[in-house]
Amino acid sequence: MKLRRALFLLAAALIAAHFFRAGNWLLVSVAAAAPLLFFYRNRWSLVLLQLGAYCASATWLAAMLSLVQQRQQTGQSWTAAVLILGTVMLLTLLAGLVLNSRCMRDAYPWSSVHRTDS
Repeated sequence: MKLRRALFLLAAALIAAHFFRAGNWLLVSVAAAAPLLFFYRNRWSLVLLQLGAYCASATWLAAMLSLVQQRQQTGQSWTAAVLILGTVMLLTLLAGLVLNSRCMRDAYPWSSVHRTDS
């Protein structure tokens, strides 16, 4: 479970750095604060973390496609950019997927109001 959290923390730090470079302070704050949701032992926090990871993956994909387009227009090499941003995108996607594992779901149950296994 610690490895899953560490993977998400790395993904959150990377997307926060991306937003920092773009000067988007609101999204830097959101990305930096997102791992704090691990302290709330409720399934909704886990779902929000997963959603954040999936949105961050989409952001990396959009950044990669934009960079490839820019580099193709100027005649520059774009393969290194695809390898790097593609790897970061897959790492971020993996960070969201592993939060759906059984041990994570067991550690973050739905609140007692929504439980059906009384």
